[in-house]
Order: sequence, then C-alpha cells, then structure tokens
Amino acid sequence: MRFKSKKTNGYTVYAVSGVNTVSFAIDFEGADTKGLLGFAVEREDPEDKERYFMRGFKVFKEVIPDPEPNIEVTTFEHPVQSFVWDDFTAKPDRKYEYFFYPVKGDPKNLDRSAKPVPIKVRTEPLFSSEEHDVFFNRGVASSQAYARKFHNTPPNKLTGKEQAQAYDWLSRDLDDAIYRFIDQAKGGDTLLACFYEFRYLPVVQAFKKALDRGVDVKIIIDAKENEYTDKKGVFHESYPRKENLDKIGEAGLPKKSIIARTANQSNLQHNKFIVYLKGAGRKPVAVWTGSTNISDGGIFGQANVGHWVRDEGATRKYLEYWNLLSGDPGGQAGDDQGKKTKDNKAFKGDVVAIQDDFSPDRISDIPEGVTPVFSPRSGLTMLETYVALVDNAQSASFITLAFGINPLFKEALKDNTPQSHLTFMLLEKKDVPGRKAKQTYVKINASQNVYQAWGSTLKDPLYQWTRETDAGALGLNTHVKYMHCKFLLRDPLGNDPIVVTGSANFSEGSTKGNDENMLLIRGDRRAADIYFTEFNRLFNHYYFRSVQEDLKRQGKKPDDASLFLTKDDKWLEKYGKGKLKKKRVEMFMKMERIEEGD
Repeated sequence: MRFKSKKTNGYTVYAVSGVNTVSFAIDFEGADTKGLLGFAVEREDPEDKERYFMRGFKVFKEVIPDPEPNIEVTTFEHPVQSFVWDDFTAKPDRKYEYFFYPVKGDPKNLDRSAKPVPIKVRTEPLFSSEEHDVFFNRGVASSQAYARKFHNTPPNKLTGKEQAQAYDWLSRDLDDAIYRFIDQAKGGDTLLACFYEFRYLPVVQAFKKALDRGVDVKIIIDAKENEYTDKKGVFHESYPRKENLDKIGEAGLPKKSIIARTANQSNLQHNKFIVYLKGAGRKPVAVWTGSTNISDGGIFGQANVGHWVRDEGATRKYLEYWNLLSGDPGGQAGDDQGKKTKDNKAFKGDVVAIQDDFSPDRISDIPEGVTPVFSPRSGLTMLETYVALVDNAQSASFITLAFGINPLFKEALKDNTPQSHLTFMLLEKKDVPGRKAKQTYVKINASQNVYQAWGSTLKDPLYQWTRETDAGALGLNTHVKYMHCKFLLRDPLGNDPIVVTGSANFSEGSTKGNDENMLLIRGDRRAADIYFTEFNRLFNHYYFRSVQEDLKRQGKKPDDASLFLTKDDKWLEKYGKGKLKKKRVEMFMKMERIEEGD
C-alpha cells in the first residue's frame, strides 16, 4: 500500500508497505533544514499496545567515540540522517503510526522540540485471498542480526529451541507458505509439481502426507545423468538427480508419483512450481512458483521468493506446460545429433505455442493481469523484452541478477545518462567488465543512472559491527550464497507497474535452453509494492557491505563520514540536485494511487 502524510512544517512523508517492510521517503523542499541533524523515528502499534523509538546503527562519535560491537542505540539519541529510510521489523497485516521528529541542536544537546510528522500505515497480510501472495525468506545470513542472535553458528549445529529459532529467522515464513500451499489439497484434489532441486525432506514428506490423504500427486524432477570425473580425479555424482531420488526414497513417495526428466540433457529442468487442481473435475485453482528450490539452501540460505497465484487462466497454462513436460520432451541422451536437434526444436515450438513472445518494441501488448511465459524458447525475444522493460522505464527499474549482467542489458543501458530513469541492480557478485566475453567490457554505473549492490559480508569487525558469516559458511549453499531471486520491476510505484518473477535467470541459457517459468504481472499494485519493499531491504543491506568490500579491495579504510553520524547538517550535501539520494526521494514523490495516510 502507498501512503502520504499531511505537510508538517514543510515536511511530507511518503510510505510504501509490503508484508514485513515499510519504505519511507521525506520531501523536505518546503522545510527549514538549516542545522538539521536528522529524524528521531517513533512507531506506535495499537494492537500490541507499544510505542517506542526505532533503533539505528550509526552513532555520534562525539557521544560514543568507540562503540562496542553489540551496542544498541535508538533514533531518539542518534537520529536517522537520511530522507529515505526503511523499517524492516514490521509485522504482517498491522496498522502502525510513525512519527518523524526533526532533530536539531548538537550531538550532546539535541533539540527535539519541532512538531513531528505523523503518518499512518498498514502492512499487507502474509496470507490473503487476493490474486497474489508473495513470500521472501530472510536472504541475509550475512547480517549483524544473525551474528548477534546465533553467533554465526550453522543452524544445524545449534540445538533445541535455538536451532528452531534460527531456521525460523532465516526462512521468515517461506517454508510455512510452501506447506500451506501443499496442505490446502484434500482428498480428491490434485497436485502437479515440477522441481529442479527436490531434496529438503520436510517438504518432500508434505507431498507424501498429501498422497496419503487421497491427493493425486505427480512430481517431475530433474533426473539427468551428468556424473563425471574432474581433472583432479574427483568423481562427481549426477546433480541434483541423486539427492532428489534419495530424499524421495527416504520420504516413501512411490515411483508412480515421480516423473524423471532426462531429455534435453545439456540443459537444466530448472522449474520450481506446483499446480493445484480442485476436485474430481480438476478445476485449475492456484499455482506456487518463484525462485525457491526445495533445499536447505533455497529456503534458509540465499535470498529467494515464493509466489502464490490464485488465477484460473494462469493455472490452466501451467497445467498445459506441466502436461508437456510430463512426456519428457526433447532430445534423449542416446539419440544422434540430428534427432536431438529436431526433437528439441519441436519441444520449443510446443512451449511457445502455450504463450507466444511479447515483442520488446510492443510492451503495451503485455495484458493487464498475470501471464505465464515458459522456456525453452526458439529465440531471445523474451530476454530482449525484459531488457526493454529495464531500459524503458519512466521512473525506475529494479532487477536481481544471480549470475551476472547479460550483455544485452549493458548494450541497452550504456547510452543512458544521469538524467535517465533510475536503475537498481542486485547481484550475486560484483560485475567486472571484460572478465568474460568481449561485449561485457561495457561498464555501467552512476554515469548511466545505474546503481549496483552485490552479495558481500563484513569479514572483519568494523566500527560497532561484528564479523559476519554467509549462507556458504553456514553450510546452506555452495555456489550461490547470497542472491538467487529472479525478478524485475518496471515503474513499481506508478499506476501501471510490471513485475516479472519466476525461476529463470535473465540470461540466454534460461531463455533458450532450460525448462523455466516466469510470471508477467501487469497493473497489480499490491504485488509491485511487496516486491519493491523487499528489493529495498536486500539492496540496502548489501549496498553498505558492497562499499566496504570495495574499500578493502582497494586497500582503503572507511572514513568517519561513512561510519558515524555527522555532528552538523553537512549530511544534507548528499541530497543536492542530481544526486542519487535526492533522486530516490523524488521517486517516492512521483508515486501514484496513494492511500490516505494521515
């Protein structure tokens, strides 16, 4: 939901709420900001009968010159020096009122006498009867919170209540949402699933329980033979085939419920979706999709999203796609190359027949509502359309890129200027131009109004922050440790937002090679707001760490200006015309369809 306060002493507060996150921006154009030290932020929760000042991380050096790693401060004493701020501690379906107190004076004698700016906000419910419910896991094992709560200990090394708390904190209801989707199916209903990794035992067991209560359960798994011995003589078993089959056997799922996907062997069966059909008539009711593999790392480690869609038309298309995949189409391992090529071409044609391409120069053809798009496809038209969505936004575009920036994005964005729309990219690793193909030499940054953050962690104690861990060190992930989401947002705060989300990385392989699924969601502001606030949460978390990682790589140390609050109003210089921070405020000021928030 989107909210706006009444103007108070020249300040207007804007807010966008998701499920657990609320993003704020403060328009300060009409305010007297001379001597402003920031804002003390207070939150009132009528349901829990709580009212308190929110916590912060930065402190005044003049007040706390040597902060300890576990120090906790409030914005009452150490205000927020920003006109863009996020509350990551909100609860679902909750009414809050926030009060932003402009603070002046000096660090040891703060003046909070100015009238606060109040704004009422309501968060989205975690579960609803709406068309879309969206579930993000924590995705930030590399955090001060995990370090302080669980001392960077792998969750499987913890015991009893503490272990359960760690898994709950990391999942943030993503696992519960998966169980709830499966558990809705009763005797006589049908669940048709399709998974790349299917090796988290409790979810596999949930399907077995569904089968036991009379649900017709059929699951397509990636079972491709790809075992090999590397140059060092180390034998590698087929992945994820062996682990998938092991967990299926352990859970007691019968062979009749499992369909092994072995064709189109050089590419991945990379889907992660469930189709729910109601009753003997097999009425299409809902689909579960997103980026989350059924694994410990998928649910508790790397950043992932699960998306529950209640739409008969979309569900029907997923059913058609599942039926196609259930026949194991494409070239088989024992076929000659000619037959493989022919069968793979026919398979792609059948996929495109379910939903044709949308041309990149005809974005208007994407219909309002939800449209599934499946892979593999015959060409790169859909990837080019995703590029166009990012490049042609009016206000801002956002994209997660787990495996680097495809050259098509760079070529499209390279002619943008600081006056172009904002583009935010959230990466697994820092983009290094020229490391791979020649065309990746193109460098995109603030010169094109593009801003990047990537998976990183504080490997050494810094300021009052302690050393952090990551999903790899916790034993949850091997390759992708931070960012596994696959979604993009075009003008999410506008009247016509577009969300693209699903299993496919924005790459050639995911478009032309792998079995994949994506949702194109147009005009649904609720879905856009949830994705927007969660992107903010992840981007802000990793942006700070990315900067610190870059400084360390260059042999530099962070200066006090980046670690401590400033003792005067010099922080306002970051909000000059044309600067990123000012542009972010303006993005909120342009948002449409605002609720009454005063």
